[in-house]
This record gives sequence, structure tokens and C-alpha cells, in this order.
Amino acid sequence: MYGVVTRNAPEVDWPEFDRGFYEVKDVTGRAAAPLSNAVNMISCFGDNAAANENPELVPVNDDGELATRDRTFFDWAYICPTNEKYRAGLLEIVEDCAAENGDVRLDDVGFPREEYCYCERCTRRFEESEYEDRFAWRASVITEFVAEAAERIPGRTYLTLYPDPYPGHLYRRAGLDIEALSEHVDEFVVPLYDINYGTTYWLETIAKGFNSLLNWSPDDPDAGGTPFSIELYAVDVDIDDLIHATEVADAYAKDVFFGYDASNAAATLRRMKADEQEGKTFGGES
Repeated sequence: MYGVVTRNAPEVDWPEFDRGFYEVKDVTGRAAAPLSNAVNMISCFGDNAAANENPELVPVNDDGELATRDRTFFDWAYICPTNEKYRAGLLEIVEDCAAENGDVRLDDVGFPREEYCYCERCTRRFEESEYEDRFAWRASVITEFVAEAAERIPGRTYLTLYPDPYPGHLYRRAGLDIEALSEHVDEFVVPLYDINYGTTYWLETIAKGFNSLLNWSPDDPDAGGTPFSIELYAVDVDIDDLIHATEVADAYAKDVFFGYDASNAAATLRRMKADEQEGKTFGGES
């Protein structure tokens, strides 16, 4: 199955795509009304607008540094996952999306990095919790949020993962306990973005790593693990290179989605379909 990830509502209905993902809230804070004919996507704890308007929402490390774009490693600003008012607003968005379409995708879920958050609220809640280990406490915060969101999603719950399958990295980096989250998530999505896909050995390596991490592969989809799909970047990528990346992703993932250039993605799929038809032979030898 092939899908498109887009901010343009008409593109989710293009015939080349089996599924459309529509950004209802993105990391800039831009918001749009959910669609009934798409899997609506929500950037949960990435929100530049909210962070700019109220810096008290932003996670801080032990040195008091905010998790904003001013810091190294951050492409957008984060919101602290323990802020109850913000979480309640996210869950309202989830409910609005689920009312339009039963499937919902949660993006940007987790703490920004392993050194966050040491705000007064997080420090107090950790100290008052049953946990002695801060990483375990963080994971409980994120799992609780995903569970609350999934309860509001009657269809398929998608969750985007940072593309790091090394054992323990997602847990320490973002507070993502894959085993616990799998109880609430129907499908993970891993964005593997490049601007040309001139080489794909790295894509294959990361994809294979997620086969191991999630205990799932297309060769044995009933093994018991949680399936995952790969999202490729399609903006201005050469079609031949995007086809190659798609073929590699297909070998490891359940489905392949294309991000933010529906025209280029559609052209890629049409070329792949044409190539398959040219390779087929019908009838016996004459």
C-alpha cells in the first residue's frame, strides 16, 4: 500500500494513493480542520507557536536551557508532556479528528531529548511518583498520554517514531517504551528522509533495525510484533532515486508513504506501475 502525507486536502483523494495522511496540526502550530477522507495527523508536543507565545510550556534541562530551535539538535520547539492543560487540548484535537475519521496518527510524541525535562512540575511529579529511575518515570508519562489518545481513536492508531532503532535509544531519548506503547498502537511510522536517495544502504540498515526492534517484518507479518511503515521524503527528489528508495522500503515495511510532494510521489508510482506492466508477458510462446 502506498500513501501520501500532505497539507493539501485535495491530494488525499488522488487515485495513485491508497491512503492519505492530512496534517491537522503541524510543528509550526498551524491548525486545520480534520478531514473525513484522510488519516488526520497531529503534531503533539512539537509546537513553535505555543512555545513562542508561552515559554513556560517549554521543557528545560538541568541547566535551565529551553528545548527550542535556539538549541543545537532542535528543528522546532517542544512542549512539556506533563503540562495538563496542553495535553487536554491535544486530546480534544484527537477527539475532533476521530469524529471525522476513525484512524488517527500521532506525531512528535515524547520528551525532546534525554536531558529533558527538569521544570518544577516534572521534578515534583517525579519525586512524588513510585519511580526511582527518571527514565522509567518519563516513559510512564508518554505511555499514559498515548493510552489516553488511543482510547479516543475507534480505528487505527498510528504513532510516528524517531528513526533510531538502536536498543534503548528511543527509551532514553524520548521516553518511548516500545513494548508498553505497542499495547495501544496499531502501527508505527518511521520517517526516513533524504533529499536525493542517491544511496540507500543507510535506509536498509535503519529499516532492518526496526524489524528487529518491533519484532515484525513483511516476511512474517503474523509473528506477533507491531507493524511499521516507512515514510519517504518526496520533495524535488529524482524519480529514479525515489523508486529505488521505495523498492528498498517495500522490502522491510508494511507500507510506504510519501511526504509533502504529491505530484512527485504520484509520478513515481505511475512509473513503477508502468515498469511492472512492461515486464509482464501474456500468452504462450509463438
